[in-house]
Amino acid sequence: LMARRHGSFLSPNSISQHRINTIIMRVHHAASSIIIASATAFAPPSSPPRSGYRNHHVAVPSISSTSLCAIETAEMAPRNMPPLDPWSQQSGIQKVDGLELYSEDGLDWQYITTQDIPQGTTLMYVPAGVCLSSSVVARELEAASNGGVAAAVDQLNRIGGQNSVADFYLFVKLLAEYEAGENSAYHPWLDSLPRLYYNSVSMTDFCYECLPPLVFSLSRLEKVKLDNFKQVLAKVDIVSDYTKNNLEVIKWAFNAVYTRAYADKDGQGSDVTITPLGDMFNHGTETDVEVYFDEGGNAMVYTTRDVPAQSPLRISYGCPTNPSFLFARYGFLDETSPATFCKMMDIPKNEENVNMGMDFSRMLFYHETGDISPEVMDVVLYAKVLNGLKSSPETDGYKQAFYNAHVQGDEATKAAIHEQFRYETLTEIKKHVDTFLESLDALEAKSYGKDLNEHPRLPLIMRHNEFVKQTFLKVQGNLAAAGIGQMEYA
Repeated sequence: LMARRHGSFLSPNSISQHRINTIIMRVHHAASSIIIASATAFAPPSSPPRSGYRNHHVAVPSISSTSLCAIETAEMAPRNMPPLDPWSQQSGIQKVDGLELYSEDGLDWQYITTQDIPQGTTLMYVPAGVCLSSSVVARELEAASNGGVAAAVDQLNRIGGQNSVADFYLFVKLLAEYEAGENSAYHPWLDSLPRLYYNSVSMTDFCYECLPPLVFSLSRLEKVKLDNFKQVLAKVDIVSDYTKNNLEVIKWAFNAVYTRAYADKDGQGSDVTITPLGDMFNHGTETDVEVYFDEGGNAMVYTTRDVPAQSPLRISYGCPTNPSFLFARYGFLDETSPATFCKMMDIPKNEENVNMGMDFSRMLFYHETGDISPEVMDVVLYAKVLNGLKSSPETDGYKQAFYNAHVQGDEATKAAIHEQFRYETLTEIKKHVDTFLESLDALEAKSYGKDLNEHPRLPLIMRHNEFVKQTFLKVQGNLAAAGIGQMEYA
């Protein structure tokens, strides 16, 4: 399973007990400890939280200052963490001893272990009645609605958002629970969620102007999803007009869904689930835990390796060699990522190119060494060099011969053709690297002098761009050392 949720990557692999015991929650401006210990492991479960819908048939929640102010969604509002553990016990969530919530700044929280935990240990059990499964929520919402939810989903399908329907049900569910305020069975968990995000839907228009092409494209996809949700929300009849017109609340609910839901790796647009408390594990290139859902919909988090005490417990939010996706969706930069996509956006995504290895997770430049993945060499040779050869009796057969050799696993023929066109292939890569580095310099220059209070995500964008730049500089240095680019480009 692939986790989709918020959290910045904690760079140290180990956290000292002394440091844990002395951390102070700065955002509350008070000397309150910000490590939350787990309850006794696997106590008998209580009743799971009930839906905010009365008999599954509720009217639009009434607007009152009490209900709509019960959860502050302003970006700098503090996350209310202390009630979370008592709520989890009451809801039947069970955790192993030593599993604790930890924060360095009171804004970003993650699970750590204070005890050695062996591989295969079940760390947490979340009952199906607590999990927010999009298929279950869909039935609940449509039963509570007089047709408005179904009309919204129909419109979402018609405007191209069919792959977002499952997430839309969870989005509406969170808005309805938000309006229920303290009457919501999920209120303590909702009040613990982040308010401050650095992802694409939280950026200003100027921030978008400072994004390189790939992360810009990924960010626009996220923004389109939000725009689609806002558009069709007007038809939903179980959410008040006040909330429908409150962009702050809408973004909060959207971000909560898209950064905290678990999705089947193979099922884009299929059933997705938010697992309260199971959504507090941070991302790692090297992971420690995975989430499993049994046939009854119960969630279990278990360790995939031995984890020493005082370690963060990390899960995968997605491909570790695509930090641009993690940045666009979740709003953090994973500087432990071993590689990054080579950023070649001008190669057609047709069947042959995909078969050659055209994929964000395979066409890589390696961050530490500047090495180029074999897939970059294959795709550039096939789609650019051989595809651009002038037709002649001497050259006409190379492209098809290379493709056939690749499909048939004939590495000797592939190597021979690579060797014959090695300089041309590396020259194409060098052109791309030089041009991309120039564009990064232009984006950096554009950011100079901007008000960071107006564009608070700009520093993270520049860090992302610098991470990519350093990778490309190493590739450029390797190409120069190999004698590529010393002659004028053709």
